[in-house]
Amino acid sequence: MFTGIIQAVGQIEDVKAFDGGVQLTVNATDLDLFNVVLGDSIAHNGACMTVIELIPPCHYKIDVSDESLRCTVGLSEAGSKVNLEKALRLGDMLGGHMVSGHVDGVGKVISFEPVGENRELVICAPKNLAKYLAAKGSVVVNGVSLTTNTVRDTAEGCVFSINLIPHTLTVTTLGQLAAGASVNLEIDLIARYVERMVSSGNVQTGVTPS
Repeated sequence: MFTGIIQAVGQIEDVKAFDGGVQLTVNATDLDLFNVVLGDSIAHNGACMTVIELIPPCHYKIDVSDESLRCTVGLSEAGSKVNLEKALRLGDMLGGHMVSGHVDGVGKVISFEPVGENRELVICAPKNLAKYLAAKGSVVVNGVSLTTNTVRDTAEGCVFSINLIPHTLTVTTLGQLAAGASVNLEIDLIARYVERMVSSGNVQTGVTPS
C-alpha cells in the first residue's frame, strides 16, 4: 500500500529489454534507501514495482513486464523523471489516501493553465473510470494523491479538474505536464468497493449473519 505522497523524484537512467518486458535502472538520489531491501515495493509514477537489485548508494533496478508497459505511461524511456514513493509501513502517517499502486487507466491532459500561483490541471479519464470519480473525491495522477474539483461526463470520457499548489508542482513531476500528455490514473480504493457493493447487491456472499 501507498499514500500518494511523493517522497522523491527519480530518473530512469538505463532501459534494457528482455523477453517479456524491460529492466530499468533508476537513479533515486533524493529517496532514502537505507531501509530498502531486495523484494521491497516502490511506486513509480503510481505503478508498484519490485526492487530486484540495489546499487549503492542511490541506484536500484526493477523489471517492468510488457503488461505493465501496456497499462501505464512513463516507464520505458531513459532520461524520464518519475515520482517515487516507498511502500507504506505499519505505523507510518497516511498523509494522502489509501493507494494500491495499481494503475487503473491512462488519462490525457486537456489543459494545464495558471490560476494565480496555482495551476488548474484538467484531465480526460477513460469512460470505464467515470463511475469512480466524484467532485471533492480522491484520485491518483502519476502517483500523486489529489482531490478533484469538478467532474463531468463527456462523449470521450470523464473530464475532471484538479488544483495544484506550488509545492506539489515543485516536489513532483506534475509541473512538467502539458496539454496532450498522458498520465497514469488510479481511482479511489474505497470508491472501487462501494461500486462493487452497489452493483452486486444481489450477489450471495455465503456469509451467515450471527
